[in-house]
Order: sequence, then structure tokens, then C-alpha cells
Amino acid sequence: MFSIIRATITPHIHHARPGPLTKRLSLPRMMSAAASSPARHKFIVYAPDMTDDGAFQRRLNVRSSHLDKARGHVAEGTIKLAGAMLTPESIASPAAEKKMVGSVFICEAETLKSVRHLMESDIYYTSGVWDKEKLVILPLALATALH
Repeated sequence: MFSIIRATITPHIHHARPGPLTKRLSLPRMMSAAASSPARHKFIVYAPDMTDDGAFQRRLNVRSSHLDKARGHVAEGTIKLAGAMLTPESIASPAAEKKMVGSVFICEAETLKSVRHLMESDIYYTSGVWDKEKLVILPLALATALH
């Protein structure tokens, strides 16, 4: 791709208008990386666990598979931050049992639909760990950088 720039060379500064000395210059147009690839947006995901008696055990049963798959999404850059939500009692003391009650993510993707597909294909979703009715995925405008 090229842009056409018209340069006018005249002997009189006061009467700069196209004339016989007008010539065309062709310069290459620089393409930015952003123009060549689709925009990626940040999304926050809130995925609380089911509250029935078997939910915590279902989480533990498939946790290693969930974490393995998540590591792949981190490596490809889709998951930027992820973790388990804990009960307040989980941090009451250093020896307190860590009771997981859901998951949170910050993802980066082109569309909300692609993040929804990612979450709905997660083993926590398909195994009934997460409460499908309470899953929330929203675009996110970060006020600070992720480190």
C-alpha cells in the first residue's frame, strides 16, 4: 500500500499553489501491529461453585484436569489472572483450612462469546462444580496494569 503526497515547489511563498513544478511523491505507509490483528479485550469472569453437599468433592475430583487446561490458556495468553475464591474463614489464621467456593479470571480475547465458550468447555462447568446460573462474564476496563 502506498499513500500519495502532493508537494508543491514555488519560488513565491505568498502564492503557493499547484503549478508546473508540482510533483508527486510516493511513500510506503507503515502498518501498525494493531491494524493487522483483531482487537483483544479484557474480561472478568466470576464463577461461583454450586452449594450442594457434593460440590466441593466434585471440584477436588477434577481439579488437576482443570489446572492443566488453564495452564495452556495462560501460556497462549487468553487467561491473564486466575484463582479460587475462598471463604473468609480460610484466611482467619495461617493454619486455617482453605475452603474454595468458586473461581475468578481475567481473560483477554477478541469477543465475549469466545470467553463464554472457554468457560463453558471447562471441566468445572461440565462437571457441575460451577453454578451455571450464576456465571458472570463482563468486559473489563482496567484502571491499573496487570503485573
